[in-house]
Amino acid sequence: MGNGTSIGRVRALGSAHSGTHHWLLQRFTAIGNLILLTYLIGSFLLLPNLSYMVVHHWIAQPVPATAVALLVISTFWHARLGLQVVVEDYVHDHANKFAALAALNLAAFAGTAFGLFSIVRIALGAA
Repeated sequence: MGNGTSIGRVRALGSAHSGTHHWLLQRFTAIGNLILLTYLIGSFLLLPNLSYMVVHHWIAQPVPATAVALLVISTFWHARLGLQVVVEDYVHDHANKFAALAALNLAAFAGTAFGLFSIVRIALGAA
């Protein structure tokens, strides 16, 4: 292939074919966040007040609970995608990169699970 130079080692390898998928996912989650946040803000503006009981009663309904659950999922997914790029770009040691990505995935999963658990608990009528 090459004569040992840097360009000779990478010539004819092509792209990894994964950047477009990651980029599109981040754009789709951003659009989803925008739509869901617009719905959330609009719904809050239509509520008579923002007291605990009013918001609790509002989120206990199926459509708002579903929208807020989708917002939680989309927000944590979007954050994970963005922070993954930061870790991949700026953490160069493979062990540290693996540890950082594992911690990032764990935090994103835990945050999503806690948010969904809270929404389900409110929607199903638990105190």
